[in-house]
Amino acid sequence: MSKNADLKELWMNVLTRLEPTIKRTNFITWFRNTAAFEIKDSVLVIGVPNVFAQDWILGKYKVKILQAAQEFAPQLTGLEVEVKSELLDSETPLNNIDVSKINSSPEKKVRKVRGKQEVSLGNGVRSKMLNERYNLDSFITGKENRLPHAAATAVANMPGGIYNPMYIYGGVGLGKTHLLQSVGNAILKDTPEKIVRYLTAERFVSEVVDSMRNGKMDKFKTHYRDIDVLLVDDVQFFAKKNSSQQEFFHTFNELYDANKQIVITSDRPPSELDDLENRLTTRFGIGMVVEVLMPEFETRIAILQDKCMDWQMIIDPDVLEFIAANVSSSVRELESVLRQVIGEAKIDNRVPTVKSAAEVFQRLYRAKEIIGLDVDKGRDENFVMTAGDVMKVVSSYYRVTVDELKGEVRKKEVMVPRQVCMYMIRHELSESFEKIGQDFGGRMHTTVMNACNNVIKKLKKDSRLVRDINAIKREMGL
Repeated sequence: MSKNADLKELWMNVLTRLEPTIKRTNFITWFRNTAAFEIKDSVLVIGVPNVFAQDWILGKYKVKILQAAQEFAPQLTGLEVEVKSELLDSETPLNNIDVSKINSSPEKKVRKVRGKQEVSLGNGVRSKMLNERYNLDSFITGKENRLPHAAATAVANMPGGIYNPMYIYGGVGLGKTHLLQSVGNAILKDTPEKIVRYLTAERFVSEVVDSMRNGKMDKFKTHYRDIDVLLVDDVQFFAKKNSSQQEFFHTFNELYDANKQIVITSDRPPSELDDLENRLTTRFGIGMVVEVLMPEFETRIAILQDKCMDWQMIIDPDVLEFIAANVSSSVRELESVLRQVIGEAKIDNRVPTVKSAAEVFQRLYRAKEIIGLDVDKGRDENFVMTAGDVMKVVSSYYRVTVDELKGEVRKKEVMVPRQVCMYMIRHELSESFEKIGQDFGGRMHTTVMNACNNVIKKLKKDSRLVRDINAIKREMGL
């Protein structure tokens, strides 16, 4: 048997061992385009199609792979994972796995729980009003949103406790509804006998109007007060709807006094709901009030990676970083751009690239230029990057102003971007220390020199800073 045949057999044996131990979708996503390339110095070298897959396999499966390989080749002492671009269009046979079954779901069973229909999905109960894909584990958290996630988890574990009511506010598309429904799904999973009712404020208003018109207010009151958990989305919709506000006020009081959990969302904090009665907004603030913020760059990358896994797609990390760098308004928008990029690539039977992502971004947002990049022509031959251009890119990336970069503020959140900016101007534009000092408000050349040296030292051990500078370079078209 040839050396290549031996490696192929070894790898298929490894895959056979791994298959039962890894979630089906993950197994197919990460091992479809892989191969064993060589054994050198007792180290098994496997190939993967891109850096994304390399990072994921090294981080999640390295130990499992090595242990499986040692069963068939005991002499192995280590494992290396290398990017082999030729594997991108290949397809490893995965032990006769029927890919079509990946998205199959268990048969749904319908049962009655205290007069309400609910759907059982095998691992708990989900209200027919709740979206089963919303759960606390799938909410990607960075440091900016740890508090709302932790609070939602605490409510799910102890409904009616100290975090009652829970008020979640934030901009459109940031995940408020995700957290809201996740609480309901988690409670029903642990205690399926509870009645969890989810609705939008608009729906509540509509039901109030219908009940008043048809003389069924008593039935309406029973419907919403004989429950265990009330989840209401977008309470700002109650504005100027006095009858609905009054009814919700009494419903709120009844449930709160009975230690029933209430979770509500809004686009503003309670104090800014000017068109709602004060007696209502004050009650919104008596429990836990948390703000959901737009995820930072690293968290946006993680969200995109998670979506790629859900959709069984392997996307070049450069593409994900481009999307994350250019979409910073909402998670919903972030996912929408990714879906568009993937969809168009599938239609054209090609791999998503930064260029194709830029074309999508340009079309969706009518952007002539994307961070100095002319999508149609590439960078203009006559375009000359200036220190001012670098400042704009760095300030946008770190969410500080150009004036702050040039100013005297010495807070870390400004100092780091300032030093990075000086470093970029020095190393990419080759400007003198003296000239850079003048650009930054007349600073001494030694100050600039120290800033650049500081960044150089950090780059040797700070992987996050490396990623930041690489992302900034891409935004500059370098």
